[in-house]
Parts: sequence; C-alpha cells; structure tokens
Amino acid sequence: MTLNNATIKVREFIIGGFDSLKMPMTVGVVILIVYVVAVLANIINILLILYDKKLHKPMYLLICNLAVVDILYTSSASPTMIGLLVAGVKTISYVPCLIQMFVFNLGTVMEMFALAVMAFDRLLAISCPFQYYNYLTNTRTLVLTYSLWIAGCGLAAFCPATVIPLPHCYSVLMYAFCDYPALIRTTCADHNYYFNLIAAGTFFLLFFTFIFICLSYVGIIFFVKLSSNNDKIKMGSTCLNHLIVVICYYFPIFITAILTRIGVVLTFEARNGLIIGTILGPSVVNPFVYCLRTKEMKCKIMKMFQKS
Repeated sequence: MTLNNATIKVREFIIGGFDSLKMPMTVGVVILIVYVVAVLANIINILLILYDKKLHKPMYLLICNLAVVDILYTSSASPTMIGLLVAGVKTISYVPCLIQMFVFNLGTVMEMFALAVMAFDRLLAISCPFQYYNYLTNTRTLVLTYSLWIAGCGLAAFCPATVIPLPHCYSVLMYAFCDYPALIRTTCADHNYYFNLIAAGTFFLLFFTFIFICLSYVGIIFFVKLSSNNDKIKMGSTCLNHLIVVICYYFPIFITAILTRIGVVLTFEARNGLIIGTILGPSVVNPFVYCLRTKEMKCKIMKMFQKS
C-alpha cells in the first residue's frame, strides 16, 4: 500500500510536535516537575509494599503492579518531551524511536489491564470476603500479573512489527514523541489503512476493559446494597480509590474519542495536550490516592514520619 515512491533511509527522526508551542521552557519545566513527582511517589509506593510483609496481600501486590506500570508509562515519553522542551534536543534515532513506541504502547495496554484486574479484585473482596484469600492468593495474583505482562508485550509488539517493513518518505514527527500515528505519518503507506487498523485494536481493548470494570462495579453495587451501613462505608471508601484512578485514566481518552466522533478536528497541539494529560495525570494521581486513602499504607507512612 505504498502511495509515494520517493523513499528515504531514516537514521533519526526530527520531533516537530512542539514547534508552534509558546513558552516551551515553561511547559518543559512543568512536565519535568510532574514527571519527577510521579516517579518518586510510585517508587515510594513500591518500596512501602515490598518492605512491609503486612502489605504482602493480593490488593497491595496489584497496587504495586500499577505503580510499576505508571513508572513505565510516564517514562516512555516524558524524558523525550522534557529533553526537547528544556534542552532543545529535537532528534531521536530510529531504533530508540521504535523502542519508545513499544514501551509507550505496552504502558497503555498494561494500564488498562491493571485497572481491570483491580476492579475484579475489589468485586471478589466484597462478594466473597471470607473466601477472598482462598480464591486470590499471592501466588495466583503474581501468576495473573505475569500473564498479563506477557499478553501486553505481545499486543504492544504489533505496532513496531507493522511499522518496520514500511518505507519512509519523511523524517519529521508531527507529534510530541514516537507514538504509532506519528511514525505512520512518516511512511509512504496508506495512512488511513493503518490508522483504522490500530483504531480497531485500541477500541476493542478500551471497550473490553472498560465494560469489564463497569460490570465489576455493577456486581459491587449489588453486594453493597445487601450489606450493613458500616460495611457500606468501608466498601465505598475502598472502591472510591479505584474509581478515582479509573476516571483519571479513561476520561481524557473518552474526551478525545467523543470529540473525534462528533466531527471535531483536533489540532496537533490539542492532541498533544490530551496525550500528555493521559500519560502524566494517572501516573501522578495514582500513588497519592493509594497512599493517602488506603488505611494500612497511610498508617505506615505516619509511622515512618514519627520515627524520623
């Protein structure tokens, strides 16, 4: 499906997604601060869970997995954007660009999987409180997590696998980093074909994981109605943490999808802004939600401050 025969051999790409941005240094510093806070907060979450044996439970293992996903997801693109905006590094070599695209897509897929599994975990904890630790042991949680990572790697590999064979006609990326649409636009191929291909896959993943989460909450609401008032408060508090995280991740994605569906053509700047919000938003919110709203982790942090 090649449309243009004037192919070129690309050794590095020029990132042009921020060319029309006003005050790039300011935006870069903001992204840098948010990125550092997100990474440090998630690392603290991971260390708290790893070093406290009382937190070696399925729910906290899943929180730990989410923190790893958040670090991977935000680190896939943020350093490139920071380097461009703050240091003026506008180029990225071909192979690192493909690796970045793979890591970014892996983070995207794993974020969906992690949130879906955590919804199922809350459903299981509320519907079967006495059998919960029999059904979802630490070993089963780890096996499930590893399986999802393997599946995520397979799905993420689809993007570089379709880009590598294509000839390139351009070396300028119109977006803020090496994501799939940016790389496809540099090729000589029929862009719409590949856009439709990835859109179908993305829609399936979004639809499947979001519907799974919604069905889990339908089940949770059903069992909460059967519980006492005290149990309802505890269950509501537990589920609210997860619900905040789900909204932070899916809201920008659905906004983009709805705007596109009703015919609103997003500029590159608007699209870049939504993508940056999708990458940085959940990664910085998630660790604070689980640190400040989860009783056991909050107590652990309070004890650490009291000792110091």
